[in-house]
Amino acid sequence: MKYKLTHLTEYRYFEPVSTYHSLVCLTPRTLPKQLCQDFMMEVTPTPAEIVERLDYYGNTTHYFSLHSPHKKLTVKTTSIVECLTETTGAPIRSDVTCAEARSRFMNDRSLKISLLEYLLPSPLIKWDPSIVHFAEDCFQDDRPLYECVHALSRKIFTEFDFVPDFTTIHTPIREVLAAKKGVCQDFSHLAIACIRSFGFAARYVSGYLETLPPPGKQKLQGSDASHAWISVFIPDYGWCDFDPTNNVVPGERHIITAWGRDYSDVPPLKGIIFSSGKHTLSVEVDVIPMD
Repeated sequence: MKYKLTHLTEYRYFEPVSTYHSLVCLTPRTLPKQLCQDFMMEVTPTPAEIVERLDYYGNTTHYFSLHSPHKKLTVKTTSIVECLTETTGAPIRSDVTCAEARSRFMNDRSLKISLLEYLLPSPLIKWDPSIVHFAEDCFQDDRPLYECVHALSRKIFTEFDFVPDFTTIHTPIREVLAAKKGVCQDFSHLAIACIRSFGFAARYVSGYLETLPPPGKQKLQGSDASHAWISVFIPDYGWCDFDPTNNVVPGERHIITAWGRDYSDVPPLKGIIFSSGKHTLSVEVDVIPMD
């Protein structure tokens, strides 16, 4: 399946902004089952230069700065992505148990070093006894690790409500757990905290999900959104993706832009502004099938 992705971000400032520095992380990755065929970024006001670079995790980022007063900033990205997955995601058959996986992480020094940043707490992902207790019925030493992560994903999907605007990206995971509500970033952070607390490697995946309209209804422009899910390292298989928000194994409708330890490594846009006023933010995303 081939998709055209558009991501429009607009900032409106109550007072003029004299200087703005921004880092954009919206370029879809090229992977064995995903090919980014084209990417274009339009910024208004137009910066003198847009610099492309790869970050520590291999994600493509773009840096630009503005040095003239402005009260409105728009960043529009357009991508053409071909997903080579033939079917929707299907579970793999892995017999590596939790005990075996944990033993490999501990005893294989090179493996542990390569995965260490995904085993430890990170800026937005920390855990306490309440998070461990929430997940302990999913992780049993004699069960395959893949099945345990699948059980955790199903538990989050079943017990939590998707409530937009209930949290911010800085809401602690323990508060999300107590309220049993949040959005995809919250559910992904919670899942990763649970998985790391039991000694396994997990990373945060940022991207897009094609949403399907109700039967007989036309898809509304701008109705899609950025999405987040998780990836867990399964010995003998490598990184395996799970979507706890929807309780599915990601397939061709999930389009990957970046991954890192948590959201703080891969926000779509982050920047520094020089201004004394407030601002409003609007985001529109479209994931349009081209086949």
